[in-house]
Amino acid sequence: MSGLGATFDQAGSAPSSSSRAASLAGTRERWRMGIEARALLLVTAVLMSVGLAVLFSASALVAVAAEQPGYFFVLRQATGAAVGIAAFAVLAKLDADMWRRLAWPVMIVSILLMIAVLFTPKVGGSSRHLFGGSLQPSELAKFAILVWVPMLLAKKGANVRRIWKGLMPFAVVIVTLSALAILEPDYSVAMMFCLLTAVLLFVGGARIAHFVLFGCLGLVLVGFQGSQSPYVRERIRSFMAGEQAESVNRSASADQQYQSFVAVGSGGLVGVGFGQGNQQRGWLPLAQSDFIGSIVGEEFGFLGLAGLTVLYALYGWLGFRIARNARTPFLTLVAVGLTFSTVFTAFIHLGVVIGLLPNTGLTLPFVSYGRSNLLLTLAMTGILVNIGSNRERVYGVSATDPLVAPGS
Repeated sequence: MSGLGATFDQAGSAPSSSSRAASLAGTRERWRMGIEARALLLVTAVLMSVGLAVLFSASALVAVAAEQPGYFFVLRQATGAAVGIAAFAVLAKLDADMWRRLAWPVMIVSILLMIAVLFTPKVGGSSRHLFGGSLQPSELAKFAILVWVPMLLAKKGANVRRIWKGLMPFAVVIVTLSALAILEPDYSVAMMFCLLTAVLLFVGGARIAHFVLFGCLGLVLVGFQGSQSPYVRERIRSFMAGEQAESVNRSASADQQYQSFVAVGSGGLVGVGFGQGNQQRGWLPLAQSDFIGSIVGEEFGFLGLAGLTVLYALYGWLGFRIARNARTPFLTLVAVGLTFSTVFTAFIHLGVVIGLLPNTGLTLPFVSYGRSNLLLTLAMTGILVNIGSNRERVYGVSATDPLVAPGS
């Protein structure tokens, strides 16, 4: 007969030393996902499946126009998804607390890569990618903020409420990253850096005055640099003037959002059908990335956009529940940051698509084309799943057979 963690012979005598050794050899530790982590895994799978399907519809004609096969973009995205799934699987099984030790190395590497990208040729007026477009350093820098800021907050404790010993180290590093992003230029990412830091400082117990000060400094920095950029000024001017809703006499900067309105309006309640949209036929620039939400609205209608909104809201609800039950204060902050980053980016994208916000250039997580973004988002979700898991020790046959429940 066998019992949990011990083996007895038929006479009921105590196990021999060889039996105990065999029992210990069949013992291992594993991470068991909680209910929120399992639900988050399901939501992620649905979003990624929808993303690959919509991406094919949005990018096929763009690929053909570039003398590539129609599946060119979706195939490249699928390779990023494959690597991202592998990263997800590994990080979901590694103790997320290890990022406390790795926070500084990740931050330093991110800063160095943000500097290196400034020396690459400009594409579309900016320098944002390395290694032929395979790596976007600003995405890694976003992740660096999400582990470095919680690490420093957990380390400083009550000192975070002091301006010199508490707030200034955060300001120096984040302003450096924001300045590097502005030099690319990528103003949306610079604002995201400041916003993520401000949210984490608020959750981590910084004084409200320091939180407001940091947020204002970031906005002033980005606002000043943005005022020096003609295309940023033109985007804001055209949005404030409502040109994106005008069928005539609209500026070039407002035309992209106008075409997005046409796409969403054409979709109506249920959409025109998968692959039947017209805006990806050259009318809507960057339909496969910055405005892929418009394609969802055209082909799947209001119900499609509402479904996406519900999925991202569910992702956020599950992520914050995981944060509330995290094992350590550090992991609570990491979970809050990871969840906020993904959900906020999604809602900003959807807000731009329907005209609530000016064009920001932010992509739709899990859906828009971009291998670096997809890989990072899957990796962050893997970390979130680990935070929502519990370590358990498994004995006997359960240690080698994942289909056997613990204690069998």
